[in-house]
Amino acid sequence: MSKLSTDPYKGVQDFYPEDMAIQKYIFSVWRKVAEKFGYEEYNASPLELAEIYKEKTGDEIVNEQMFTFVDRGGREVALRPEMTPSLARMVVARRKSLKFPLRWYSIPNLFRYERPQKGRRREHWQLNCDLLGVPGIEGDREMMSLAAAVMKEFGAKDEDFEIRINNADINDFKDIGPNVVVDKTLARGQTYYTGAVFEIFDTNPDNNRSIAGGGRYDNLLEIFNAEPVPTVGFGMGDITLHDFLKTHKLKPYA
Repeated sequence: MSKLSTDPYKGVQDFYPEDMAIQKYIFSVWRKVAEKFGYEEYNASPLELAEIYKEKTGDEIVNEQMFTFVDRGGREVALRPEMTPSLARMVVARRKSLKFPLRWYSIPNLFRYERPQKGRRREHWQLNCDLLGVPGIEGDREMMSLAAAVMKEFGAKDEDFEIRINNADINDFKDIGPNVVVDKTLARGQTYYTGAVFEIFDTNPDNNRSIAGGGRYDNLLEIFNAEPVPTVGFGMGDITLHDFLKTHKLKPYA
């Protein structure tokens, strides 16, 4: 018999106690800031029917990056590559009993079959914050302010990151920070965005990359043939955040 490898599956990570301590710290900061803004935590199974991603998730994710299989009942199932379609499904399922606006957040683990490299693995955890029922600039401002507040809670200064926006008037967001800039090339990969989009970028040349991103997607519920609800949200991954904290020598890497 050949000896079994002790390595984890390619692109995922084992969490020893010291790794769990760092993850718990990151999650605690995420929860602290989200709940300070009045957001409530929710979650869902990492298993979803693959069809919910085929309507609005980007082609690259659907065609090249999803982990899918056919279950014993003949259904095509996916390990979730993103959380937003699950959010839409849950909201539509209980829409009549929900009171809007909704302020929900989650910290799901997500799976994408892509080449492991710096800032990317095949499994990661992500802070997702979504505001449903607040149209226009008010909701966009709240979401960008929340994302900036998360960065500040980790000890980041304005000069450490930029909030790059597109499809929006910068004058509506300048007071969020001197580090808000317009980037006309900015575009999010998912096809459900309908308005302003934004990303948080590390300004350090050693790690000049996106840390978080989101925007407005007012038509998301349409994948379940439901009436649209104004929605804006963002996601921030744990792996890119780890790199940011290490690069800037912030806790727990100070």
